[in-house]
Amino acid sequence: MRVIVTRPAGQAADWVLDLSAHRIDAIALPLIGIDPVDDAAPLIDAWRTLDQYRLVMFVSPNAARYFIASRPAGSAWPDTVFAASPGPGTTRALAALDLPALHILEPAPDSPQFDSEALWLRLRHHDWQGEAVLIVRGDGGRDWLADTLRRHGASVTHVNAYRRVTPTFGAPERAIVQAALAAPDAHLWLFSSSEAIDNLEALCPPGTDWRRAFALATHPRIADRARRAGFARVAEALPSPAAVIACIQSIRP
Repeated sequence: MRVIVTRPAGQAADWVLDLSAHRIDAIALPLIGIDPVDDAAPLIDAWRTLDQYRLVMFVSPNAARYFIASRPAGSAWPDTVFAASPGPGTTRALAALDLPALHILEPAPDSPQFDSEALWLRLRHHDWQGEAVLIVRGDGGRDWLADTLRRHGASVTHVNAYRRVTPTFGAPERAIVQAALAAPDAHLWLFSSSEAIDNLEALCPPGTDWRRAFALATHPRIADRARRAGFARVAEALPSPAAVIACIQSIRP
C-alpha cells in the first residue's frame, strides 16, 4: 500500500522520510501551498512588542516557522511570555526558540485529539481576564480559540505569518492521482487538513469518483470532510508520526 502524503511540501517530505524509515511506501503530493505574506512588517512589529502579551499561540508548524524566520536581529523571546501549541508538530517547530519546556503550553500527550479544543483544556485553568494574547496563523482559519479566550476576558490579536494557496498539478502530480484512482486498494490518502481535500477536488476533473478510495484522517473533522468528498473508507489517527504509522501498519495488506 502506497501512502500519499498531502501536507505542505516541507512537512510532506519529512513525513515521507519518517514513513519510509518504517518500511512504508510513501510519496508526497502536497495539496496545500504555503507562501510568505506579502508584507512582513506586521510580523516584525509583533516581535518588537512581544513583551506586551501574556501568550502567543501558534496554530501550526508553518505559523511557528514563518514567525521565527521573521525575527529581527537582536530580538529575544521575553521571559514573561508563554508560547502555545495545538500539537506535537507545532511544538517541534517551536524548538528553534530555545524556550524552557515550562514556557510552552500544549495539549496533554494522551489527548484524544490535538487541536484548539484540546489546547483550551490546558489554558482554561489560567485567569485570562485583562490578558493580551497574540495568535500567529495563516490567512484565515478557525476563530474558536480566539472567541473562547475573549469570552474569558482576554484581548486577542491576530498576525498572519503565511498564506495558504492552492497548488498546481503538473504531469507528475496527475500521474500520482491517476495511479491512486486506478488502484484504490493499493493507495492510502493521508489527510491532515480539510483544505487539502477541498484542493484535491478543485484540482481533479469534476465528477471524479472517490468511492473506492481509502483515506486516513488525523482529526474527526477531516474524516467527515473526506466522507463528504466520497471516500467510503476512512480511518482516523492522531497526527503524531507514531500514531499514524501504527494505524497504517494495522490496515495495510
